[in-house]
Parts: sequence; C-alpha cells; structure tokens
Amino acid sequence: MLNSAPPPPRKATAEFDVAVIGAGVVGCAVFRALTLAGLSVILLERSADILDGASKGNSAILHTGFDAPPGSREVQMMQAGRRRYLAERALFGLPVLQTDAVLVAWSQEEAARLPAIIDKAHQNGVTDVRPIELDVLRHRMPTLASSPIAALSVPGEHIIDPWSSPLAYVLQAMAHGGVVQRLFDVDTAERLGGVWRLSAGTRAVDAGIVINCAGNYGDHVEALSRPSPFAIRPRKGQFVVFDKTAQRHVPTILLPVPTARTKGVVVCPTIFGNVLVGPTAEDQDDRGVATVERSTLKHLIDEAARMVPALADEPVNAIYAGLRPASDQKDYIIEAIPGRHWVTVAGIRSTGLTAALGIADHVTELVEEHFLPLRPLQDLIWPSLPNLAEHLPRDHERPGRGDIVCLCELVTRDEIVAALAGPLPAGNLGGLKRRTRAMMGRCQGFNCLAAVCEMAQDKLLEAPPLPGGTSLDV
Repeated sequence: MLNSAPPPPRKATAEFDVAVIGAGVVGCAVFRALTLAGLSVILLERSADILDGASKGNSAILHTGFDAPPGSREVQMMQAGRRRYLAERALFGLPVLQTDAVLVAWSQEEAARLPAIIDKAHQNGVTDVRPIELDVLRHRMPTLASSPIAALSVPGEHIIDPWSSPLAYVLQAMAHGGVVQRLFDVDTAERLGGVWRLSAGTRAVDAGIVINCAGNYGDHVEALSRPSPFAIRPRKGQFVVFDKTAQRHVPTILLPVPTARTKGVVVCPTIFGNVLVGPTAEDQDDRGVATVERSTLKHLIDEAARMVPALADEPVNAIYAGLRPASDQKDYIIEAIPGRHWVTVAGIRSTGLTAALGIADHVTELVEEHFLPLRPLQDLIWPSLPNLAEHLPRDHERPGRGDIVCLCELVTRDEIVAALAGPLPAGNLGGLKRRTRAMMGRCQGFNCLAAVCEMAQDKLLEAPPLPGGTSLDV
C-alpha cells in the first residue's frame, strides 16, 4: 500500500533554528544556504515532492539579466545567482547547454526598441549585447524565417536542467543535517515564547526563524504572520514541446522583443534534446491548476512556425502550463522583519531559477544581520546528480546497464530504482519524471506507465493518477 503520510519530524514537536516554507527552487536554495551556514533548518513542503508548484514549469534558461530593470533587486539576485551556479555546477555534475541567444525584431516598431535594450543591458553590466548583421544571423540559424528586420546577439544566455539543480541543493543540505518534511501544508503559525510554532493539522514544528518561500501561496503564508503587504496573482504560461528532431532547426535561444509585462514567447532548445515554445502570460485566480487551451497552443505552434518555418513539419511531444507567482509589485519582494523573526521571499517570477542561489545568499546575509550568528561549515559534501542532459553521456550508454523501461527517453530501470531510493526519494509520479525523464517522451507514458507504477508501488507518498485523462490534438 502507499505511504499515506510522510514520516514525522524527528520529535513530535521539533525545534530548529530556521523553518523554510516552500520547496520550490528558491526554497531549496535557501534551505541549502542556511544549512551550510551552520544552522539547523527544516524545509516544509505542502506537496508530496519538491518543485511541485511554480518551479516545475519554466523555460530553464540561465539568464544574464541583460533585460532586467537596472538597479532592481531582481537583476542583482539573477547575476549573483548565475555567478554562483556557474562556479559550483561542476561540483554537482550539473549540465549547461551553451547556446547563447539572439533577440530578433520582426517589425520596424520592434527594431526601434533595440537601442534601448542595448542601453539597458550595458547598464546591467552585460556589455557584450550588440547588434548582429542579418547575414551573420542567417548563417548562425539558417532555418530562421526570411523576414527579420534587425537582431541582437546575447552571449551567455544558456540552458540548464531546471529540476536536477534544486534537487542537488536539497541533497547537499540533507547531507549536512537539514531536514525535509513533505505533505506539510502549514495552516497556522503562532509565536510562542520567542519561537514560531508551524502547524499542519495535528503535526507541528517549532523554529526560531521562518522564511516564507511559498511561491503562489506566498501571500497566504504571509497572512499567518501579519496582514500581507502584497498580493499574489498567478500568471499562467502555456508551453509546447516539439520532438527531438526539431532541435536541429533551433541551435540557439530565439528571443522576442520584450514588453513591459512579459519577456514574450521564446523558442529555445531544452537540455533534454527537444525544442520549447512559450510561455504565454495569462493572469488567473486559481493557484493550483494551470490548464491548457487548444487555441492558445495552436497560436504558439503558429508563432514558432512563423519564426522558424521548419517547425511546421515537426511533431509536438508535449503540452503543459506553469504558474508564475506574479505579485502586485514590480520587483522581487525580499524583506526581513526583525520584530517577528520572519523573512519574506515573494514575487519571484520566471527568473527565479537563475536567481535562486543569489536570493539564498541574500537571505543568509539578512539572517546574520538581524537574527543569528552563522557558523559556516567546512569540508562540504557535494552530491553528484545523474545526468539527464541529451548532449552528455547518459545511463543507457553505460556498459552493463539495466533494462530500458522508458524507450522514448531511454530511461533505465537502474535510474528509476535510484530515484525511488536515497535520502529524498521521489514522492509522486511528477517527482519521478523530474528525476529520470521517464514518461516525458513521444508517448507521454503510454507504453511505460504501467511498468513505472509497478516499480513505484509502495514507495510514493502520493498515489499515481488513475489511467485516462484528456488529450488535445494540436
């Protein structure tokens, strides 16, 4: 039978220096940073696995911050996070697909905005953003449509694995004593005798400091401590994923001219060998469900084919939607509240994957400044993550490897077994997908779901969904 509840904390009421609420990419990075700073930290997640909220759906671009608002907290955190990621990713075995990017103007109106984008990039210290001649652009991307008006070269915009990196942060923290509690949906927070008591039903955790990294529920969690000074309204982004045969047509990230509201629809390779198109930017009230709509997905496919005509003949592997925790404020919201022993980290939008490590370092500085002295650990353990990137050797190429269970994505039985074990085994099928790529290929699990579920029997915190569901022919 399935595990009906996660294991209890190490005591009925456990006391920690810090409790981090929310195991998205930012919460995972903060959990790691504070643990490595020598504090006792627990990470509380409402779902059965990490990255089950906003962090499970993004474009996986490692941004340079060239187009972020100059002087903003967002650009500072992005660039700090990018530097740390590139400095440390080899220690975890995390891949980077060095694609660079081109930003293309398709009208005179868009072309007129390019000088301002260059100026913004230079203000942000990204001084290698420059115009690129159209004949050079076509040589670099021969399949591009013949109608661009002008373009910019944006070196340094790369593609990363959006799921293995947060998992690496959590595993490193756990290796140094950090505790993860899943299926812990915080419903009350009380300040008792100088300590926060966070409760989820009948279970409770005590912590001296609370870090709110709750993503799309950030204002709800904030309201447990004080009247929330911000409001979250999720912004839905729908995506289309083309088959691996499409990546030959898209060797670099193809960026649109951004607007004041959104970076626009991007066409880019993925670390897993596909081509991604999206996202849209649609405000909605529902925080838990991101639907996909046939007309919107068709528009994305048409837009991709307009820019790269060869994509019109490529099959679509998958469609999905993610929710970004957009707030009513233009910048990231990162604030220490000394009188409450509380740190707010909210409104972290699509750039959070890049910014996570920078945000984590900043939060650590706030904790030291306002609350506790730090005792940074020495001789760190660096867990090595299995490679999921298509351009690097994978487990199915290993001599003597086990059977291949997922034929579309060439996922071996050994990889699935490993993902269901260890210090943080997959808690649901989504977590298993993100750890292995199983069920993410052409058939979307049609051929391997039964075998995967049989292997995962009795090992998940959350029951797999029943067979069936809705498919869209786009």
